[in-house]
Amino acid sequence: MKTRAETFKQTAHGLAKGLTRQFATLLFPPVCSGCERLVAEPGSLCGACWAKVRFIEKPYCPVLGTPFSHDLGADILSAEAIADPPPFERARSVAVHEGVVAEMVQGLKYNDRTDLGPWMARWMLRAGTELLDGCDIIVPVPLHARRFWFRRFNQSAELARHVARLAGKTFDPDALKRVKRTRQQVGLGSNARRLNMSGAFKVPEAQEIKVRGRRVLLIDDVYTTGATVKAASRALLRGGASRVDVLTFSRALAKELPI
Repeated sequence: MKTRAETFKQTAHGLAKGLTRQFATLLFPPVCSGCERLVAEPGSLCGACWAKVRFIEKPYCPVLGTPFSHDLGADILSAEAIADPPPFERARSVAVHEGVVAEMVQGLKYNDRTDLGPWMARWMLRAGTELLDGCDIIVPVPLHARRFWFRRFNQSAELARHVARLAGKTFDPDALKRVKRTRQQVGLGSNARRLNMSGAFKVPEAQEIKVRGRRVLLIDDVYTTGATVKAASRALLRGGASRVDVLTFSRALAKELPI
């Protein structure tokens, strides 16, 4: 049972925290991530920008998660999934990589907009419900040590950390390591991206015990050609994972590949 002093201390702490948050909001009012209009919550969108987001909803390929223009029936796979089956079981994304969605990804990735992470993660929680229900551990796509040093943080790890917290799942940013210093993927075609990512990832021997026999949810910011998440999935499976699913914030469609 709490003493009066403990109750008072807890109440005072809560009030101070609330006042600090209100003061910060007055000094730095939250603005829309798309157009910078005032909004109610940091990292959120105004109604006009929200209406422009193309959320990826069913019908879509049950494996790759690419949207279909119309319902083809249950368990019908896309041509890409049939011609080139991925090493992962399923991939899901929140929205098409365009407009404000692309700006949010770029803001988090290159402009240190870490304030976007929690809000983007809530969208990912909804899009990845079926994947989260069956996963044991959440692993982000890692950056090479040199790139991490220059960028100072890993945007995929930020998203994965918040998704894991919201879902009550284990988050392990060390389970997968980037062992090859790859070129930037921007501007590369499908084959060049695949070759660039070949052998780029590895589960460190000391981390195999965390992965072996586990169902892994791999998280990245954007799915472009799939070269990165496919290479990472193969590495996780070689490290002993029983299954890998993929969850990203955005998804580039074929005609919009150059990112």
